[in-house]
Amino acid sequence: MDAETPFFPLSSVLFPGGHLPLRIFEPRYLDMVQRCQAQGLPFGVVALTEGQEVRQRDGEGFRRETFHAVGTLARIDHFEPLQPGLIQIRTRGVQRFRVLDSRCLSHGLWVGHVDLLPEDAAVQVPNDLALAARQLQHLLAGWAGRAAAEELPIQPPYAWHDAGWLANRWAELLPMPAEERQRLMALDNPLLRLELVVDRLDVISGSATP
Repeated sequence: MDAETPFFPLSSVLFPGGHLPLRIFEPRYLDMVQRCQAQGLPFGVVALTEGQEVRQRDGEGFRRETFHAVGTLARIDHFEPLQPGLIQIRTRGVQRFRVLDSRCLSHGLWVGHVDLLPEDAAVQVPNDLALAARQLQHLLAGWAGRAAAEELPIQPPYAWHDAGWLANRWAELLPMPAEERQRLMALDNPLLRLELVVDRLDVISGSATP
C-alpha cells in the first residue's frame, strides 16, 4: 500500500473475520476514525508490546509505545457519535499486514506503510478436528438467547467448515496470553493454526472434566 495507514495500538489482537467494538475518546483517534468513516478507509490494529492503550504522560513527554509488526486492517461497520468527544464504533478485521515503517505524528497518532499479507487459503476442516466446529456452534447457540445479535462475539458470515475461520474464532475466545494470540494470528498456515487452537481447547476441556 503506497499511502500511509493509521495504526491503533491495542492490548488485544484482531483476527481477520473478527469483530471489535471500540469507544473512541482520545483526540488522536477521534480524528482518525472520522476520516476513515468519511473516506471508507480501514485503519490498522496492532498489538502493543510496550505502553498502554491510552497515551500516558511521562514527565514533559509521553511514555514509549511499541507494537508488533504484524497486524490486521479494521473496517468500520457501525459509527455512532454518542456525545462531543465520544464515538462508538464496531469494526471488522479484513486482512493481515506487515508494518514496513512507522512514525508518530505530533498529536500521538501512529502511521506507516504496510505490506498486505495473503489471505488464508481455503482449507476444509479435517474430520479429526470437526468437533471444534460443533463445540463453537453449541456455544453460539447458548449465547444467542442471552444477548442482542450485534453484541455476540461471533458474527456472520459463518464458515464452519473453513480451517482458518474456525481457528480465528477460537483464538479470539480461548484464554491465553496476548503474545500467544499474536503468534497464532501471524501464522500463515491456517490448518496449523487450527491444530494449535484445538490442542489448547483439548487441554482446557480436559482440565474442566471431573
